[in-house]
Amino acid sequence: MRLPLVYHDDYGPPFPAGHRFPMEKFRLLRDHLVASGLASDAELQRPELCPSEVLALAHCPAYIDRYLSGELAHADQRRLGLPWSAALARRTVRAVGGSLLAAELALRHGLACHLAGGTHHAHYDFPAGFCIFNDLAVIARYLLASGQVQRVLIFDCDVHQGDGTARLLADCPEAITVSLHCEQNFPARKAQSDWDIPLPRGMGDDDYLKVVDDALNYLLPLYQPDIVLYDAGVDVHKGDALGYLQLTDQGLAARDEAVIQHCLGRDIPVVGVIGGGYDQDRAALARRHGILHHSAARVWDARGLG
Repeated sequence: MRLPLVYHDDYGPPFPAGHRFPMEKFRLLRDHLVASGLASDAELQRPELCPSEVLALAHCPAYIDRYLSGELAHADQRRLGLPWSAALARRTVRAVGGSLLAAELALRHGLACHLAGGTHHAHYDFPAGFCIFNDLAVIARYLLASGQVQRVLIFDCDVHQGDGTARLLADCPEAITVSLHCEQNFPARKAQSDWDIPLPRGMGDDDYLKVVDDALNYLLPLYQPDIVLYDAGVDVHKGDALGYLQLTDQGLAARDEAVIQHCLGRDIPVVGVIGGGYDQDRAALARRHGILHHSAARVWDARGLG
């Protein structure tokens, strides 16, 4: 068996050409992983739609209904930054289902990766920063409520703080939120994660990797989580349009392998979601996101997890 990967064709709905959000990156990521031989299209696991009652573990039911019916207030539409369509609504709910499936595969096999996910700016009853429903918070709540785990640690390496995740899980001591982010970046008003690790603009590979190692060496023994949800945002890359950090492709690969090895070395299952990444060269962006999946596959093969 090869590394479990989760994807659905719903992830690429019709979308305005040239929009700031690179919606086509999910389809291009799938194409890249198939072309590089990491998986065949038939091997990709297809998720179900996330049920509304599961979304409601982290989100206001009235907000869920407003979004799915296309009745968001104008202010919320502006805050979101994405044009509503029925196809986008379906894609959104499917993608949360994809993160949920990836988490359950990780619990079964030790490691799994999603070709989407990481929508960490979504709040209880409003969207923000291209994020509608917060898959990290939904999955944490679901795994805890269903008794599949007793403690979840979210290790968020997107360049932007996971403010929605922090607020949605602030009253849940069994879900530990950790955010490594560029201190001078969106959102302007930060939330309070359990562990915020603000990074200075311009930080490069070596300094960043030391922070990752130090954080995991401290936090994993401290909390001993039953699963780690890893947001592998690539907007820390030096070529990212919204990032302000200076990681290289090699730095991203080293980060992803380090996070996975830290977890698996302590027998903690880990699920990877792709998080943010912004580049006008969409094919280059897809390859950048694919670093997570290639890194995970190397660890999977080296440890003989199949």
